[in-house]
Amino acid sequence: MSQIERNYKVEHLLEKNKFNKEDIIGMSDEEVEYFHWLYFEESVYDLM
Repeated sequence: MSQIERNYKVEHLLEKNKFNKEDIIGMSDEEVEYFHWLYFEESVYDLM
């Protein structure tokens, strides 16, 4: 993941107060992607 993409996803997580900055700094790229997906990506099941 590019640094720009990571920063974008980290900012979203911080805005929603799901994590504090210290927790996110210690996360790998995969963890950031997972939590961003978990909280922000819409699923087709969300629309049903």
